[in-house]
Amino acid sequence: MTRIVAAWGVLVAASAATTAFALTETRALWAAAALLVLALVKSRVILSDYLRLSDVPPVRRGFVAVLALWAGIALALIFAAQP
Repeated sequence: MTRIVAAWGVLVAASAATTAFALTETRALWAAAALLVLALVKSRVILSDYLRLSDVPPVRRGFVAVLALWAGIALALIFAAQP
């Protein structure tokens, strides 16, 4: 199996998990964290395999660091909004 096919499989699985969360209408804080983790997984797969940033690890690490920072900010805002 080629790397791009494996990446596609990961993206399909992560998208199916995201859809499952949407269909169950889960409102728990852990669900928000899980959705952010799924988004990070999908973004890393796209950056690494589709945009081929696996060939340039420092650039990929920079992109992933910025995405992780934004996800952390979003998670902090979600937790702050809870009563």
